[in-house]
Amino acid sequence: MLGNAHFYNRTIRKVVVAFGTMFNDILVKRYTKDGSTAKEQFKVPLSYGPKEKYLTRITSDPNLTKSVATVVPRISFDLTGMEYDSSRKQLSTLQNFAANNSTNIKTQYVPVPYNFEFSLSIFVRNTEDGTQILEQILPFFTPDFNVTVDFISSMTQHYDMPVILNSVTPSVDYEGDGTTTRLIMWDLSFTAKGYIWPPVKEGKYIRQANTNLHIETSSRTSQKIYVDYANGSGYFADEETIFVTTTINGGNKDKTGDLAYFSNSNNGIIVVNNLNKLIEANDIIVGATSNASYNVSSVDSDPLKTVIIITTPDPISANADDDYGFTETITEWPFT
Repeated sequence: MLGNAHFYNRTIRKVVVAFGTMFNDILVKRYTKDGSTAKEQFKVPLSYGPKEKYLTRITSDPNLTKSVATVVPRISFDLTGMEYDSSRKQLSTLQNFAANNSTNIKTQYVPVPYNFEFSLSIFVRNTEDGTQILEQILPFFTPDFNVTVDFISSMTQHYDMPVILNSVTPSVDYEGDGTTTRLIMWDLSFTAKGYIWPPVKEGKYIRQANTNLHIETSSRTSQKIYVDYANGSGYFADEETIFVTTTINGGNKDKTGDLAYFSNSNNGIIVVNNLNKLIEANDIIVGATSNASYNVSSVDSDPLKTVIIITTPDPISANADDDYGFTETITEWPFT
């Protein structure tokens, strides 16, 4: 779909398996009349399927004599629905990463949050069996219980999936004649807050991170300009005030600022800050103290960089799972 190669992460299957695993080790003990001696113990069978399927199988043999497969007590559960959960949505551009080999890395965009609705039914012949099973389930849901699931093994990340107990409803089936065995049922509803994952892709390691801070052109009070160095005169003093004229003899002086940087070389770069107005090409910059003057040949129209931070791993050959440090190179304005 959407140009992607076939992929199947078994996400929904893993949610169902994780939910069922919580209830696959429930035991029932039968006691003597004094209630102190256990005379019988067995594991409660757990099956996947709708309640109606097992109710039909059980009621078709009301005396429970035909098959061990339909003996009660037993538990069945079923996935009844899925719903997108907008409250848990993360930024769509975020990605997870995992090492693949010495040159490539696995990448995967964050998962899509879904609520999985489950129904769980308990079938018993007597009240004692039903309450015994319930008391092995209910204390763990307050009202949620976290299950750790390895959704995407290749990404080496595990997620805690909250499973919320929504309701517990009992019912008793007395239909039939006086010799028919009654059937007691407990219906529990749950919400599992899981995820569905997009495909896993491969990419290259990031060997260097660059961070550039800028002053935007539209609102800045600093500017980087280029002057005709060969035809200018004098040298600007450090941090002296400059004014801008339209003629070499003075003219309009309504643009002022402070000199931050002068290259004093043939490239003719000047950086001025604290400007009251932006400088334009063909203006003439004059130093208030040095009287140095230069014609502006062009101005930098791009945002003015203030800091460049370059971060690289140390050593540069380090892989994602290695122990390594990092080095930073910081270049600050106006030298950028």
